[in-house]
Amino acid sequence: MEKILIIEDERDMVTGLKFNLEARGYHVTAAYDGEAGCRKALDEQPDLVILDLMLPKKNGYEVCRCLKEESPAIPIIMLTAKSQEAEIVTGLELGADDYVTKPFGLLELLARIKAVLRRVKTGTRIPETYHIGDLEINFRKYNALKRRKPLSLSPREFEILKYFIERRGEIVSREDLLNHVWGYETFPNTRTVDTHIAKLRQKIEDDPEQPTLIVTMHGIGYKFLG
Repeated sequence: MEKILIIEDERDMVTGLKFNLEARGYHVTAAYDGEAGCRKALDEQPDLVILDLMLPKKNGYEVCRCLKEESPAIPIIMLTAKSQEAEIVTGLELGADDYVTKPFGLLELLARIKAVLRRVKTGTRIPETYHIGDLEINFRKYNALKRRKPLSLSPREFEILKYFIERRGEIVSREDLLNHVWGYETFPNTRTVDTHIAKLRQKIEDDPEQPTLIVTMHGIGYKFLG
């Protein structure tokens, strides 16, 4: 049984998450401030930490830094009420494995939990810095260079690239991307994937009209050849 530690000061949210996660077979414990959460994580060594950023005594950034210094193998999913990309990127730079922005749906969180635990189990964590030709992507600092010039990629675009790299050479459907990157098990319009892919190609491909990294598999999805 996989152990999940929730570090969150909103007790009603903890109660709801604990009930739903335990119903799906996880063993769940909780801490309600940053100091207690950090101690509990280091003592219990859970399989996953769900970490709120706005915590009393020690904020989520400090907890994330502490855990990644003392026990870097513990995966962390951040919960944040802030939608600004800068806040999300700060947490990811500190070593968080994924994030969910409040308010979030239960299916979204469950999908992200499954995805992070799967990556840990299968050992498919990718290198901190990944090179593809003249493209350099740093998934710890969340920055990217092309021909040594900075690229402006959104957190979602970094997550798309990370998933493609984990599945490089395989055909990835739009539904796979929605499930594992957006976190939705269902979504009314897969065009949102195509829109993000088009924008990403504009940034990373030498010729976005003739892509060589993210190739469309007509009627199926995409294949990453980097």
